[in-house]
Amino acid sequence: MKRREFIYLLSGTAVFGPLVSDAQQLDRLRRMGILMSTAEDDSEGKGRVAALLEQLQQLGWTEDQNLRVDRRWAAGEPERTRKFAQELVALQPDVIVSQNTAAVPPLIEATRTIPIVFTQVTDPVEAGFVSSMARPGGNITGFTSLESRMSAKWLEVLKEIAPPVARVAFLFNPETSPFRGANFLREANEAGPKFGLGVVATPFRDDSELERAIGEFVKQANGGLVVLPDATTNAHRNAILELAAKHHLPAVYAFRFFVEAGGLVSYGPDHLDQFRRAAGYVDRILKGTKPGDLPVQQPLQLQLHLNLKTAKELNLTIPQSILLRANEVIE
Repeated sequence: MKRREFIYLLSGTAVFGPLVSDAQQLDRLRRMGILMSTAEDDSEGKGRVAALLEQLQQLGWTEDQNLRVDRRWAAGEPERTRKFAQELVALQPDVIVSQNTAAVPPLIEATRTIPIVFTQVTDPVEAGFVSSMARPGGNITGFTSLESRMSAKWLEVLKEIAPPVARVAFLFNPETSPFRGANFLREANEAGPKFGLGVVATPFRDDSELERAIGEFVKQANGGLVVLPDATTNAHRNAILELAAKHHLPAVYAFRFFVEAGGLVSYGPDHLDQFRRAAGYVDRILKGTKPGDLPVQQPLQLQLHLNLKTAKELNLTIPQSILLRANEVIE
């Protein structure tokens, strides 16, 4: 071999070697942890994980081919959430996707290096999860679900649909609700007088506490419900829906699946969309982007879903303005 050809071959190796290495790095099996606030048999939770994985597959990441996925289902229980956060971090995945505000603190406590992409989080800056929405910093970013100011919108929707309502019970679990429910209640108490509504904080931790709290609330007439978004209200949604129907309480929810199951009305973001968008962040992180450089994103739109059958059972006449604004009317 001529000396000039030999030098060219060596220089070619130096130039193309890192490119080959980078390609091999992307092709190797990567690992993703998922920490869900729902139970393993919860159809909504499974649907959100499916949406995440389907979108990842479109981006070139297929489970058991180039991506290993470790799932943990906390079922709305704080102790299980902490335990599973530690388990996932111990597996040293390349990225962790989490659901719900309550899942973030135990993950942050367990790791300051493994990238975390959160979904359905309320007020992440005020909670101290990120430095700012535009530049989160650290090892965490994601997608906000609802701001505390949503309390005023829920009260407004409830008053439009059910004008006789004068008192509103805000259902939540202090252990799993963002800011222990305080931010939502603060905004509700400020907005309530504008709609002629009194706000009653109604905390509960299990079905028996829920039944007692609702039983006490309905001793006075003209009541309604706002069901705050947290892992516990989601996990106990069947009991909440049954009690709302039993006591003829108009109720507003943050999630569509409550309305699909018989709830009156929901107003909030599309959470399947959040998981699809989270896949894009997972893809970028697996390809080398730092999570702290990815801005925290807010919902693209808020959706109104209405169950007309439930409205009729409550003897409510839905205003035309609500019907026209509704993204979906279930009959």
